[in-house]
Amino acid sequence: MALPWKRLASVTTKEGVLELRQRGEKDFLITIGPQVLMNSLSSRSEVVLGQLGCERLKESRAPRVLLAGLGMGITLRGALDTLPPDAVVEVAELNPVVAEWCRGPLAPLTNGAILDPRVRLSIGDVMARVRLAAAGDEERYHAIVLDLYRGPHPRTDKTGDPFYGSRAIASMKNALHPGGTLAVWGEQYDEEYVQRLEKAGFAVTVKRPGRGGLKMAVFLARLP
Repeated sequence: MALPWKRLASVTTKEGVLELRQRGEKDFLITIGPQVLMNSLSSRSEVVLGQLGCERLKESRAPRVLLAGLGMGITLRGALDTLPPDAVVEVAELNPVVAEWCRGPLAPLTNGAILDPRVRLSIGDVMARVRLAAAGDEERYHAIVLDLYRGPHPRTDKTGDPFYGSRAIASMKNALHPGGTLAVWGEQYDEEYVQRLEKAGFAVTVKRPGRGGLKMAVFLARLP
């Protein structure tokens, strides 16, 4: 019989109650309201997202990566394990309590990824960081990795969606160095999102790293 879930922590947000739950030693959930955001035992696609988003930077000199959101730190761990020692990974996370969880009960899952000296934590909207780099007010990135709990889907606002619409895509393109990579997690494949990326000048491939049942999508969009 499955063990009951134990609530470790909760915080009220404008989108609902954000909770961290645990059962057993390594089985964790992050939920918001009735929705499961992450399950530590079903995280293969997050690991692959971090790895593939940074795979072209293994031999690069001091690459800069922007990653959002933090979640359990699993995507971050995948990125860090791929990147060179002089990389800088800026992690944008809206909720500071999530960073506290990653430093505390979730740290053993990722070997303390958030404590890696290459990591710079930024509390706030990732698109604010993107816009600064796109405008030239901050240095551009070699990779942008988006692991947000609402990925692109057929009902996405094609122009105005803050992360997956055509205007957001244009900002991310301008925030990347030539040859840069935009890597995006999604619950499902979205052909129209691929078309918007290609129209903006990205070469796009999609991986489906899930196992059994629903296979999550990792969109890899690369600039020439």
